[in-house]
Amino acid sequence: MPDYRRGAHTVYDIKYHLVWVTKYRYEVLRGDVAIRVRDLIRELCMAKEITIIKGHVSRDHVHLYVSAPPRMSVSQVVQYLKGKSSRILQQEFSSLRKRYWGQHLWARGYFCASSGTVTDEMIKAYIEQQDMPPKDQFSVRDEAQ
Repeated sequence: MPDYRRGAHTVYDIKYHLVWVTKYRYEVLRGDVAIRVRDLIRELCMAKEITIIKGHVSRDHVHLYVSAPPRMSVSQVVQYLKGKSSRILQQEFSSLRKRYWGQHLWARGYFCASSGTVTDEMIKAYIEQQDMPPKDQFSVRDEAQ
């Protein structure tokens, strides 16, 4: 059984695989910048109760496998992580300010794939069986028809 996360009125298991790249795919995520990106993403995720399951900072892109609370959409998660990290990184590293003079460190888009423990086929089968009576019991619904 998966480890479900809990909120005040929710129980959930929402996971996303996120990938975003630097603008123009410049390989600027090296050395101190890469370490700072990793630390910043950890801090930002903790602040919004986003759990990082696995992550990796490459030279020109970031991979994250996260579990996010249901109150945040995927676009809100990515917007928050990319926006805050870009702003802080450009304040701290003058080399990034020079290269990205338009104040945009990350490219516009991102990749997202949802992940879970239940397959599409399992969900479809579960939904189809909702109105079917158990094989060995009497069903009120059958009698009314």
